Amino acid sequence: MTRFKSIFDEVRPTLTLAVPIIVGHVSQMLMGITDSVMIGQTGTVPLAASSFGGNVFGVFYIVGIGLMLPVAVFVARARGAGRPLECGEYLRHGLALALAFGVIETVLMVALATQLHWFQQPPEVLAAVNPFFLLIGLSITPVLIYFAFRQFAEAMGRPWAPMFIMLAGVGLNVFLNWVFIYGKLGAPAMGLAGAGVSTLISRAIGAWVIFEWLRRDPLMRVAWPKRWWAPLSGARIKEMLTLGLPTSGILLFESGAFTAAAIMMGWLGAVPLAAHQIALSCAGTTFMVSLGLSMAAGMRVSAAVGAGETARLQPIGYSALGLGVVISVFFMMVYLAAGQLVAGWFVDDVAVVALAAQLLVVAALFQVADGAQVIGAALLRGLTDVKLPAVITFVAYWLVAIPGGYVFGVRGTFGAVGIWTALAVGLGLAAVFLAWRFARLTRVRHS
Repeated sequence: MTRFKSIFDEVRPTLTLAVPIIVGHVSQMLMGITDSVMIGQTGTVPLAASSFGGNVFGVFYIVGIGLMLPVAVFVARARGAGRPLECGEYLRHGLALALAFGVIETVLMVALATQLHWFQQPPEVLAAVNPFFLLIGLSITPVLIYFAFRQFAEAMGRPWAPMFIMLAGVGLNVFLNWVFIYGKLGAPAMGLAGAGVSTLISRAIGAWVIFEWLRRDPLMRVAWPKRWWAPLSGARIKEMLTLGLPTSGILLFESGAFTAAAIMMGWLGAVPLAAHQIALSCAGTTFMVSLGLSMAAGMRVSAAVGAGETARLQPIGYSALGLGVVISVFFMMVYLAAGQLVAGWFVDDVAVVALAAQLLVVAALFQVADGAQVIGAALLRGLTDVKLPAVITFVAYWLVAIPGGYVFGVRGTFGAVGIWTALAVGLGLAAVFLAWRFARLTRVRHS
């Protein structure tokens, strides 16, 4: 009973931190959903092209985000240990990494834009995707800067302002989509490229706004960097990369599986690719709830380590995993009951809606596994344990999910449903082994 109570006692503080983080992540996904809905009104090919371009961009985005996640881990740990000046130093070094990798990734995406034919997508999709891909590629640096600031704010216990900034960004993105996609207020009707313009402007403004808020917030002054232009610490950069690079690998292995799924969908045709985009937008949005919960739990684990409170590690972790399962089961029921209705909100193409509804049934079944695996990975990241989790995710996604999708979906007779079923199996394997790893490490720490 005492053990159960210790787990239950951690639910409320985790939720208190997680709710604004969840809303912020859902807001980020809403940008993609509003893009899909508004682009879908211009036709199936632009929607398919946005799926392809967005998924390729997503690989670079995930790598960059993985490199920024150490900001939250080390800031939370320094805060738990009562070292506010060290919190500011981790922010400063995180921003340096954001700028450096943002520039590198932008150059790589500009080069890749000339070679998108490598992915063997339908000719009509390749003809439409390039301007959109270049525009969202230019947004990677402001995205990483914003994320570094956001990680710092959340780890310092100030998650609400980033949430409101994200919500405002969604509203701005919708307005700019209306202007540039459809040609309103005197602007030319740019279609898919207009969505790229809107995304770039919204993300750049978001990065500027969160910087201004943090700079002016009196509660942040104790941890705000005092010497922005001081030489960087090679040891601190190495420490952040030691955690960030494997974390990027973990995220890349999962996102790479979904990118590979999108590419395989393109081999099946524009309709499966568009249906994949709809189903992924829906599943990705509900996944943001588990992702926000995972980040809150990871920060709390990291803070507990910094404070030397190792007895709280398992209660924090198990309460987060339990919450994730409950939330995921709820979304599973929604997709099973209303998949067809939800798919119809995106596009009028009957074939696309029918296939998307089938994929949402599969998404319903892997909601629990998807939530558990992301929470397990975040808990281990809070312990700075990332090397073996990287191996686990590589095996689950690249040795099971991707080959399984090709065998059953592309070469076999199951098509799009086969590709998504293989993804579900990979997620399930990752969930089991990441949770087992956390239980084993925290059990050792108690002994």
